[in-house]
Amino acid sequence: MGEVPGHIAWLEDTGERLTTACGREIEIWALSPQEDGAVLSDWARHFRQHYISDEDLPVMVEGTGKDHAEYLRTILFPDKTTAPGPSLRAGDFAEILIADYVEYVLGYWCPRTLRYQDRWNRNDSTKGWDIIGFKFAGENPHHPNDELFIFESKSGMTNSNVNRLQDAVNGSMKDHLREAMTLNALKQRMLVRGEQEQANRVKRFQNEAERPFRRINGAAAIIDDHVFEATDFTATNTTGHPNADQLRLIVIRGPSLMDLVHALYERAADEA
Repeated sequence: MGEVPGHIAWLEDTGERLTTACGREIEIWALSPQEDGAVLSDWARHFRQHYISDEDLPVMVEGTGKDHAEYLRTILFPDKTTAPGPSLRAGDFAEILIADYVEYVLGYWCPRTLRYQDRWNRNDSTKGWDIIGFKFAGENPHHPNDELFIFESKSGMTNSNVNRLQDAVNGSMKDHLREAMTLNALKQRMLVRGEQEQANRVKRFQNEAERPFRRINGAAAIIDDHVFEATDFTATNTTGHPNADQLRLIVIRGPSLMDLVHALYERAADEA
């Protein structure tokens, strides 16, 4: 785990807990951004680097006739106004925030591997599960207590009567079907970028029969305060989840989150 970004201090456990219809605990966290230009700039750079590295950006811009900000706004980043761009922005924000939570709060290795750079269409979602984290129990390279943490996230930043945590749970139920393909894709991206050591760490989790490990699932909803107040999260039902006994549920709420999302994209482009 690298240096903890400053914006993680704005993510706090409220201590509030809800109970689902099936008896599972839901953690309630709050995201409370502050007017701190330095932290926001660092957050925007961290955000941008999920789409393209700072080293690759000048090379990719070259020949397009655009400056860095125009390139990011018109070629890489989801569109600010034309659907489905805004919802994709919200979804990407939710995924990155949960990846930060998994890595910097829970202490997992959470490789990002420029997840969004592979999109042929900037307004098309990335396939596979949302977030994956790894934790190694000790010196033994194949310790049975090594952990694979698979997290599904959903965003809810506009008025809706949909329980986004339930949507995340429903999506999480499919993660076991996508696991082999996603680990393979992750390892392939690492090998293409010459990251052999990281690829070997992923390889450890590709054959559970011969190299047992612990599997944990998570489902998260990242939602605006007004959506939180209008949603009955206690109605969430995890019945039928293939890993229900190792399923973590979390809701992150915050004020004016869509404004924050757009502001981060703007800063990420302007400061590139």
